[in-house]
Amino acid sequence: MVTAWGESENNLMLKLGSHTLQTPVVLAPMAGVTNAPFRSLCRQFGPGLVYVNEMVMATGLVRFSPKSQRLITFSPDEDLRSVQLYGSDPEIMGRAVSQLVANNAVDHIDLNFGCPAAKVTRKGGGAAVPLKKNLLRAIIRAAVSEGKKGGIPVTCKFRMGITDDLLTYLHTAEIAGEEGVAWVALHARTVEQHYAGQARWPAIATLKSHFPDLQVLGNGDIWDAHDAVKMMEQTGCDGVVVGRGCLGRPWLFRDLVDVFEGRANQPTPLLGEVVDVMLQHARMLDAHATTALPGENIRGAKEFRKHAGWYLTGYPVGGEVRRRASNCSTVQELEELFADVDRSIAIVEGGERFTRGHTNGPIKVALPPGYLESLDDMVVPDDNNEMQLSGG
Repeated sequence: MVTAWGESENNLMLKLGSHTLQTPVVLAPMAGVTNAPFRSLCRQFGPGLVYVNEMVMATGLVRFSPKSQRLITFSPDEDLRSVQLYGSDPEIMGRAVSQLVANNAVDHIDLNFGCPAAKVTRKGGGAAVPLKKNLLRAIIRAAVSEGKKGGIPVTCKFRMGITDDLLTYLHTAEIAGEEGVAWVALHARTVEQHYAGQARWPAIATLKSHFPDLQVLGNGDIWDAHDAVKMMEQTGCDGVVVGRGCLGRPWLFRDLVDVFEGRANQPTPLLGEVVDVMLQHARMLDAHATTALPGENIRGAKEFRKHAGWYLTGYPVGGEVRRRASNCSTVQELEELFADVDRSIAIVEGGERFTRGHTNGPIKVALPPGYLESLDDMVVPDDNNEMQLSGG
């Protein structure tokens, strides 16, 4: 039983290049969510962890897409600047990492080989890349090689595979380890499973048992801090990656630090505390939008709309409050809405574990025509398609 991370029987601190992580917890990159304001908010609750930025297209960086440049915005107080890159062309990936290194723009690069979105996999990207072993190796090698020139560690995150009949996670980890990544992170679902059902933690245990000398992180169904401890106990993994569990609950990182340091969980915040965090988050998004998109500060409040529902999940505030919170266009509207709420309202029993974010699945997996006919070939997807995905 892990009572405190420093007292666990087989404790070896999680390493990321020159960094040693006192608490083995990583924020999963989530598009449209893990931007600078959200990371800053999470870091207030759980300092010293790894908070990964949103996924950025390698092609967008190489072509100096304004959108991609905005996505690699970091707060001045981020002492470990972490970004996830998506790419399916080894040359482009290498150039993107080289650019980040030359500009001293990041301290850690994570490679995305797990995105299940049809618009990505049908172009041969994301979770489709591990099907092509030579292509996978070439992308990782390019990133690690360029990262080493600036002392930037590279990690990678992937799923179990496309379907139960097309599992790729073992050879993906093997190749990644051979090419020198700092760690691998496994989301214990297939692309076909998408976000449905339960994450299959035994796959994480299998991965770690196959590669005991490789740092393996587990991802999937970390809804509260004790889930993280259970995952590590049951699988032997070296750390956890937290995704949907922190949506509308940035204090989850406080709970994770407490549990790994042997302290009891603090009580789940009452509605008044939640509202205070919501307003802080909305104001931070407003300020971020004003800086990144001059003249578009109203966008910050609108960006908060999706977060509003996640924060209020499990709190019996009524449908009208939820509807209005999810339709506010300014921070002032939010302030007026919450001015008279009953701050003593507690979350319903079990509300902490209510699912937030994606729940859909299983899905029909989209792959390029003929993609499965020659899995050893290093087929690079059309670079123009990748650019379209980046929105740049």
